[in-house]
Amino acid sequence: MTTYLMAGGGTAGHVNPLLAVSDALRRLEPDAEVIVLGTAEGLESRLVPARGYELVTIPKLPFPRRPDAAALRFPARFRASVAQVRAVIRERGVDVVAGFGGYAAAPAYSAAHREGVALALHEANAKPGLANRLGARYTQQVGVAFQGTPIAHARFVGMPLRREIEDLDRAAARQEALAYFGLDDRKTVLVTGGSLGARSVNATVTAAAAALTSTGYQVLHIQGGAAEFADPGVPGYHLVDYCDRMDLALALADVAISRAGAATVSELSALGIPAVYVPYPVGNGEQRFNAAGVVEAGGAVLVDDAEFTPGWVLTSVVPLLSDGARLRSMSQAAARVGVRDGAQRMVALIREAQQSAFRAGRGGRSGR
Repeated sequence: MTTYLMAGGGTAGHVNPLLAVSDALRRLEPDAEVIVLGTAEGLESRLVPARGYELVTIPKLPFPRRPDAAALRFPARFRASVAQVRAVIRERGVDVVAGFGGYAAAPAYSAAHREGVALALHEANAKPGLANRLGARYTQQVGVAFQGTPIAHARFVGMPLRREIEDLDRAAARQEALAYFGLDDRKTVLVTGGSLGARSVNATVTAAAAALTSTGYQVLHIQGGAAEFADPGVPGYHLVDYCDRMDLALALADVAISRAGAATVSELSALGIPAVYVPYPVGNGEQRFNAAGVVEAGGAVLVDDAEFTPGWVLTSVVPLLSDGARLRSMSQAAARVGVRDGAQRMVALIREAQQSAFRAGRGGRSGR
C-alpha cells in the first residue's frame, strides 16, 4: 500500500487541483492512504474533511515580503514546520509527497528533500508561486497547467479538474441544467466572476443586460461575492447570487464572460466554450498570463478591466454573439488548448517521481 502526502492549500486554486488528483489516486489505488497537509485557516480546513480525507495541519507561515520582525522570526518558524512535516513523513511511512503550492507546500518540499522521499509538484498558474519555484529545485517532476510556465523542470499536464467537469457531457446534461436554473431552451451567455465575484464585471454586465439579450441569447449571470447587484428585470436575463452546480452552468454555456482565474480558464477551455476574459487588474497580473494561451490560439478574447464597459459590450460582445462561424471556430480552438485528463496526467507524474526515487534507493518505505 502506498501512502501519499498531498501538500498545499489556502485558496481554491490550490485546494481544488489537490483534491482532483487525490480523487484520481483513490480511484486508481483504492487501498492507498492519502493524507493532506494544510493549515487550519485555509479553504482546505473545510473542503478536505468534507471530501473524506484526513487533514494534518501546520501553522500558516507566509513568506516575509519586507525586513521586519516577522522576517527575523521566519527562519526558526520555517525550520519548526519542516521538522513537523518530517515527523509526519516518518511516523506515517509516507512514500511520496505531491505539492500544489500554498502555505503548507514549501515546508513539505523541504521535508521531502531532507527525508529522501519522492516529490512531485503541480503549478496551477501561468505565473508560478514562490513555494513551487523553490520546490522545483528538489524534483524533476513538475507539472504545469499552462504551456510556457516559467518554472524549472516544467512539464505540461494541464489542470487537474473536478470529476464532474472532467466527465461532463454537456449535451446530455442540458435538460437537467435548464430545469435547474429555470431557463429557456436557447443559447446562453454565462457570466461569472468566480466564487468571490467581480464587481466591475457584474456592474458592466447588469448595465448591458438589454444589449446582450437583444441578440437572442439568454444570460445566466452568477454574481457571487457580496451579491450587491439587483436583477435589472430584463426578459431573458437571469441573475443569481451563488451557484452550487457550476457543472450545470457550464453545460448550458455557449459563450462565457469571466475573470481569468486558472481553474476557470482551464475548465472553459477543456469544455470548448468560447470566452471573453476580463483579467483581475490587481496583483501580479497572473490572470492575463493564464488566458494568454487560449487567446493566442483563437479560443477567447481578452479585454482589460478598465476597458470592459457597457459600450465595449455593445461594440465587441454583441457582434461576437451574432457571428456563429467565429464562435464555432473559437470553440474548436479552445478545445484544442484545453485538457480534460489533467488529474490522470498528474498521477502519472507522481508515479514517475516515486519510481525514480525507488531506482535511486530512496522513496518512502519502499526505499528505506
